[in-house]
Amino acid sequence: MFRMNDDAAIADALGAALLASHAVSGGCIHHSRCLDLADGRRVFVKSADGSGARMLVAEEMGLRLLSPHIRTPVIVGSGEAKGSRWLALEWLDLAPMRPAAWEDLGRQMARLHEARSTCHGLDHDNFIGATPQENRPLACWSAFFLERRLQPQLALARRLRIALPEDDILAAASRLLDGHDPTPSLLHGDLWSGNTAAITGDRAVVFDPAPYFGDAETDLAMLELFGGPLPEAFRKGYGILPSGRESRRPLYDLYHALNHLNLFGTGYAGMVARCVEEIGRPFR
Repeated sequence: MFRMNDDAAIADALGAALLASHAVSGGCIHHSRCLDLADGRRVFVKSADGSGARMLVAEEMGLRLLSPHIRTPVIVGSGEAKGSRWLALEWLDLAPMRPAAWEDLGRQMARLHEARSTCHGLDHDNFIGATPQENRPLACWSAFFLERRLQPQLALARRLRIALPEDDILAAASRLLDGHDPTPSLLHGDLWSGNTAAITGDRAVVFDPAPYFGDAETDLAMLELFGGPLPEAFRKGYGILPSGRESRRPLYDLYHALNHLNLFGTGYAGMVARCVEEIGRPFR
């Protein structure tokens, strides 16, 4: 647990004296708090050690990758204090998403997805939640999704002794992605409704990314997984949605459902079952 003198060292690294520090919600994996600085700034700070420190490094890299294209929290600074990694971001007063913010998010995501690459993946690995996410590039989207997304999650479930119809899942995934060859688009990677919010001026901001280049449909699917159908305002801002995406949506949802199952246990078995059933193989 961080103490006031630890936060004072962080404030000093940011070039100001510390006036106050208090714990805040937001970032269940890391120790999060609000720092008030003597120069008038208020910053949001997350700290961690061990694997959590590596996650913060990956988060910073992800924010820097996305920030030229969409609104993300501005990075104020980062470093180490007392052997732990810290990341300081601008303080944002977050509000629920209203239609104008949803439309803005749609425009921003369309702009993000226009950033392209020649291969699916990224030049470094990162994390999806607390799970390592492998991003070694591949030219074929089907191969990337099976080898870099589904197979690692299935292997993790196997190590946790969670019984899944692996062969059926992979066969169904291969069938659904056969002939589907999307241009690699820059993705947020973990775009569920809890990782976006409204800020001043009905703008939308996104945070906690897990980016890589891949099928733009995966971001859209993730946004619906915990939040229901895409709001009409988002659709208006985004523009034309990819053809045939509904048939692939449960497959893309399965990656995140498996990750939640592996991280949090059998409470997510029902979500996994629904995804497996929807991609065309009965789940028992």
